[in-house]
Amino acid sequence: MSVLSCNKGTELGVTTTLVLTAPANSRAGPGQPGGRKLAGYGFVSLYVVLLVLFGAAPTIYALYLSFTTPGGKWAGLHNYFSSGHDFRFLPAFEHIAVYLLIWLVVLVVLVPFLALMLHGGIRRTVPFFRFVFYIPGAFVGSAGVLVWLLMLDPSVSPWHFVMSWFHLSSLYQTVAPAHLPAIFVVIAFWTGAGSWIVVMNGALNNISDEVIDAARVDGANAWQLALRVKLPLIKRWVVYMVILAFAAGTQLFVEPQMLSTASGGFVSATWSPNQLAYYFAFMEDNFNYAAAISVDLLLVGLIAAAILVFRSKMFEIE
Repeated sequence: MSVLSCNKGTELGVTTTLVLTAPANSRAGPGQPGGRKLAGYGFVSLYVVLLVLFGAAPTIYALYLSFTTPGGKWAGLHNYFSSGHDFRFLPAFEHIAVYLLIWLVVLVVLVPFLALMLHGGIRRTVPFFRFVFYIPGAFVGSAGVLVWLLMLDPSVSPWHFVMSWFHLSSLYQTVAPAHLPAIFVVIAFWTGAGSWIVVMNGALNNISDEVIDAARVDGANAWQLALRVKLPLIKRWVVYMVILAFAAGTQLFVEPQMLSTASGGFVSATWSPNQLAYYFAFMEDNFNYAAAISVDLLLVGLIAAAILVFRSKMFEIE
């Protein structure tokens, strides 16, 4: 029950009171605040369940394994020190560091550039190019690597004449250890950059037309408009892309693993930290060392994400 007092006519000494009574059995409908809140909980409930089952629970179990022995006894930091002193540990992390450096620089430079070019193009051609950029994303994981195995083999590659310019005549020469970081960057960009270009293009489409028109009235040309107006307004999306790309890059596994298999062991089976963890777990039956490496990668990803978030003030409301 709600009571509403109306003071109209108080100069005559009369006060009118309206009494509004809601039915006792009324419930919040879908269009009411309570109904919308329940609907929101319903939408996210399945995701939360899956996140707990396949995200939080495995992480907690990995933490448990990393601090215990195969018999379940407390081991402290022994697994971390022992796996870290393995002769393959530092090379694996060095490989992934070089790969991440090249990959993130290429991603940060080319993705916003291509997105800005797409946004500034002819509107009728934008849907076509969005589709073209997104197509390689369908060839993810092992499928993408199989395509690139053919592309990297000069004997069957349609680009063999380009490889001949660099004196590459066999798959073994192409996938030489010094070439691997660049090769994995090319594969990663081919399979993953298109989706980020589409995301950046969507962020650019959210920029108000009034802002762009005001910059043009002030005399900004196309380059000034892109670099001084559009790019700063999508900075948070670029930071978000870097965080996720960094986290995914530390988990590199499928590409080096398949190249290692295809080359007959010419590419190391422990080239990346994830491969080393796999080797410990399934070749040496040491899941505790593997768990310690996985926690190392988790910490690296969390620290990098925290630095980027706080340095870029990503979540601050302007």
